[in-house]
Formats: sequence, C-alpha cells, structure tokens
Amino acid sequence: MTEQIREFDVAVIGGGPAGLAAAAAAASQGAQVALIDRNSQLGGILNQCIHDGFGLHAFGEVLTGPEFADRYVRRATDAGVFLQSNTLVTSLAPSGEIICSRYGQRKQLRAKAIVLAMGCRERTRGMIRIPGYRPAGVYTAGTAQWLTNLANVRIGRRVVILGSGDIGLIMARRLTWEGAEVIAVIEKLPYPSGLPRNINQCLLDYEIPLHLSHSVTCIHGKDRVERVTVSRFDETGTPVAGSEFDLVCDTLLLSVGLIPENELSRRAGVVLDRTTSGATVGASYMTNVPGIFSCGNVLHIHDLADWAAEEGERAGASAAKYAEGIHGDAVVEESIPIRAGDGIRYVIPQRVSRSTDQVLMSFRVTEPRGKTTIRAISGKAMIGSTQLNKAHPATMVQLRIQIEDLAGPVEVTCS
Repeated sequence: MTEQIREFDVAVIGGGPAGLAAAAAAASQGAQVALIDRNSQLGGILNQCIHDGFGLHAFGEVLTGPEFADRYVRRATDAGVFLQSNTLVTSLAPSGEIICSRYGQRKQLRAKAIVLAMGCRERTRGMIRIPGYRPAGVYTAGTAQWLTNLANVRIGRRVVILGSGDIGLIMARRLTWEGAEVIAVIEKLPYPSGLPRNINQCLLDYEIPLHLSHSVTCIHGKDRVERVTVSRFDETGTPVAGSEFDLVCDTLLLSVGLIPENELSRRAGVVLDRTTSGATVGASYMTNVPGIFSCGNVLHIHDLADWAAEEGERAGASAAKYAEGIHGDAVVEESIPIRAGDGIRYVIPQRVSRSTDQVLMSFRVTEPRGKTTIRAISGKAMIGSTQLNKAHPATMVQLRIQIEDLAGPVEVTCS
C-alpha cells in the first residue's frame, strides 16, 4: 500500500519559541502550516524555565517560561496550525520532502517552504576535555535544570558551576533556593558571559563568588565528584603555573556554551556560518537552499526568548510568502554581502538583495565596551548607526537599514 504524503504550504521543524511563532505567523498569512516537534509537549526549553523574565518585549508583561510558551501554543492553535508532537524528523530533502518517525511509524510530508527552528544543545564535558575520572555528579546546566524543575530530583549539596552562561547563573540561584551550597561560579573569560541582570540577580544578590579568568582543570573522585581543581588562565588562554586551588564539592555544573542543532540542515545542503554554527541567510531568513528558512537558536544563539520568537515571526511570514510564489530575495541574482567589521563578532543576515526595502541586522560585539557607536557602512557612506551607553557580548544588538541606501557590500563596525 502506497504511503499517503500530506501536503502543506509551510512546515516548521521545532516547537520552541521560534518555531511556534514562525508557524503562527505563517498561518496568519493564510498558509496551511504543519509544526513538527520531537518532544511530547510543545514549548521547547521554555517548559523547564519556571523562572520569570520572559514576555516583556513580546507581550509587555513579565511571564514564566511555561506561560510564555502557552501564549504561542495558543496562537498557533488558533491560527489553525497542524501541531504534531512526539515526532522526530529523520530526513529533510531540498525538494521539501520530510520523513518523520512517530511512535515507530514512518510519516511523510511535503511542503513548499520549510522553516528550521530546531534550537540548540549544550556543550558537554567531552567537548571541553576536562581531565579526571568520570564520576557521578557532572551535569550540563540545562540537564540540571530539567532534573530540578521537572523531575524534582536533588542533584547535589555542594555545587561548583563552570561557565557564567545564563542557564548556569539561573541554576546558581535555583539551587540556592533548594538548599544547596553553591561554592563558586568559574569563568575562563575575563568577563561574565551571561546577561548583566542575571549576574546581579543570581550571583550578587546571593553572595555567590565569581572567579573570572579561571577554569576547572581537573575533576577528582571515582564514584562521585569529591573536589575540582581550579587554575587561573592568562591572556593567551594558558593555565598559570602555581595558581591552582581545590574546591570541595559533590556536583559540577557545566554552562560552557550552546551549539545550534544543524544536523538536518547539513543533510539538506544548507551552508553554515563558521562563527555562529548556524545557517547563512538573507534578509528573509532563507538559506542558500531555496524554500528552506532558518530562525531562532538554530540560526544563532539568542539571549532572550522574546527575540527568538520575534525572529521566528519574521521567518514564518517570509516562508508563507515564498509558498505563495512571492519569492523575495530567493530569485534575485544580485546578493550583497553583510560583513562583521572591527569589534563585531557576527552579523545576521549575511547577505541582502535589492528586492527588500529594509533589513533588520542582529549582531554582537566581541568584548565588553563602555559608550559605543555602532555603524553600518556601505561603500564610503554610513547608512545607519546607533549609540549605546555600554555593549556586552551577552547582549544582542539590532540595527535597521534601508536597502535603497546601499552602494555595495555592508560592513558593521563599532568604536
């Protein structure tokens, strides 16, 4: 018996904030939309983020993660999106064919446009190569958050956190509330990598020490973590001899970075950016593969779920237009590059065409700065600028420019 292939205008892969927002936005444009997610409950990482701080940009009020997710699930449902949870996408073709597995059964979809919103995963101990045995008590910060908030498991009593990413900072506060003693947060960089508000609310308010320019260089203990060795690192990233000291603990949390989940993207022939590890996209968030769009943390890591959702809305609207035959920058031969200049780590999108009226650029600075001027330059002319009282790599910056002002490649710099 021939398997029936369901046809949609737009298929969204991933049910986190970006995917839900993309699906709702595409459906509101009149497209028939399917959203596919491998988890049993839509919302992605938001479901384990029971703290508040979400929704201020998107809804004008402060929400918890599950509340924020529920708003977008309702939007998608009300817009008529076909929601399919517990479904794993195993294959994605540039032609728009998607093969899934749901409870062991093979399902096949076909869509005119596809939005990639698979999110990201955490770096593990193996990726950063910390010497020592492999005892119990070593967790990534996200896993510890899931165990604490959703499984009601106490992960440890004396905790050291490596890395000052936002999840690690939030877990420092969360574990303190649960009665654990957070000994210290260790950060290899000379500055914190999390949002300033989380440094204040999660560390300073609870008098948790933060050791900058330090890292864990050895884990001790065979059956369970007993202690960790911490060393100071110089400007070249080399441990300073004689600077070692031990911290007695039974748990080590790793908050050492996030990696966009782009395995499906690679199989579909999507070109990835070496800096972001996400796709290279145009102003409509379409990748190099016509009809495949990317948004959210699978494109580049966002510090706010609100911004990931807003980016998803823009990508979903673009995918709906593509499905209708309004191809935008997909069929325009001219492609103007957008590059990161002095002081800028990366810029999204990486290219733009003259078929677009304007483009919203998202980027990060390379290091903390005080009063900063961001400039977008095309040819020899400045086509956009913004001034910041301070800039930090943890905080994404956005700047909108008009395409009619372009005289050639765009370079974003800060000074």
